[in-house]
Amino acid sequence: MQGTRDELIGCLAEAVGSVAVAHPTRVAVDGPPAAGKTTLADEVAVLLREQGRDVIRATIDDFLFPRAQRYPRGEYSAEGCYHDTHDNEALTRVLLDPLGPNGDRRFQYAVYDHATDAVLSPPVTTAPADAVLVFDGVFLLRPELIDRWDLRIFVSTTLERTVDRAVIRERQVSTRAAVERRWRERYIPSQRLYFATVRPTWHADMVVHNDEPQRPVWESRPGKRPSGRGPWPPDPPSP
Repeated sequence: MQGTRDELIGCLAEAVGSVAVAHPTRVAVDGPPAAGKTTLADEVAVLLREQGRDVIRATIDDFLFPRAQRYPRGEYSAEGCYHDTHDNEALTRVLLDPLGPNGDRRFQYAVYDHATDAVLSPPVTTAPADAVLVFDGVFLLRPELIDRWDLRIFVSTTLERTVDRAVIRERQVSTRAAVERRWRERYIPSQRLYFATVRPTWHADMVVHNDEPQRPVWESRPGKRPSGRGPWPPDPPSP
């Protein structure tokens, strides 16, 4: 379906509302860097709050390892970006599992402060049973996290377009050459690694094609698990 931005956000909020679980609904908003994940997740969260839902808004950027631990394979390593950047064990332990079917709903929304490169330990909060976690980030449909989500949204855009967006987004803090090097040597190759090994769009309940954010195209995947139940379909053969 192609439509307006408001129509897309309404459709995503409706998909969240259709999830029937007896614990907070955990929504992943996955996609490449600069695909538009954070903006989309923010807009969905706003609408859900307007509809009366209690929303927990969190991001993978608050679950990084400290900088001293993130680059054992080098600053521009694609493998390092995928394997060494995010503290997925902490994410599961303090946020996803507490909000899951066997959790006590006592969670922490972060373990890391990007601005100060410091470990965080915010107060533990108890979520209502009907709360919604809207969580954005890269590599969210990787094997160690895939079963922790109740709704999986993948924001897709051409990887070359993400470079142009990143240059605009970071022009106040970084040169074009520095941004392009980081994207072309680290971020884009890490996404290609992710696509080749995980095939995230095949595990998404909804895919948003976000090349034109004000005229997005989106599709639901009827063979997937909108309530987090049932088997996955087989992956397609490698090209």
